[in-house]
Amino acid sequence: MKSLIAFLLVLTFGLSSYAQDTSTQQTETTYYLIRHAEKDQSDKTNRNPNLTDEGKARAIRWSTILQHIEFDAIYSTNYNRTQQTAQPIAEKNNLTVLSYDPRNLYSEDFAEATFGKTVLIVGHSNTTPAFVNAIIGQKLYEDIDERNNGNLYIVTILDGKISHQVLTIN
Repeated sequence: MKSLIAFLLVLTFGLSSYAQDTSTQQTETTYYLIRHAEKDQSDKTNRNPNLTDEGKARAIRWSTILQHIEFDAIYSTNYNRTQQTAQPIAEKNNLTVLSYDPRNLYSEDFAEATFGKTVLIVGHSNTTPAFVNAIIGQKLYEDIDERNNGNLYIVTILDGKISHQVLTIN
């Protein structure tokens, strides 16, 4: 009888500590940020150009590079070039591209809406590094050179700790 009670106590305390361990799992938020692909610059007065053929090819290449990442959300500024860059990735993830205001980067509302998710953000040569800087809380990344459409910034927030890196993919 004593051994049965001891067994039940061990089982009970063992299960309660197991339940505690599973309830303290950490939440990870990961942001992938890219600049739009190559835009048509033939008309200098057009403030909302489309992608060039090279840009369309890069957008498809981004969708291939990021094909193994299951995005929960995809955000883009409301410009043709960023929307067109995001679209192939959104299609592979069965998502709609959501718009964000490039004048209001990483707001409290945005952080709350994306908490615990894996998110792609498509921006511009100035907004993409500024967005990364806003997330990490320091001005580390400079504007992207106009000829560079291949930077991939990855920011991960886990248990309040932020890690970040930038990769250049040509």
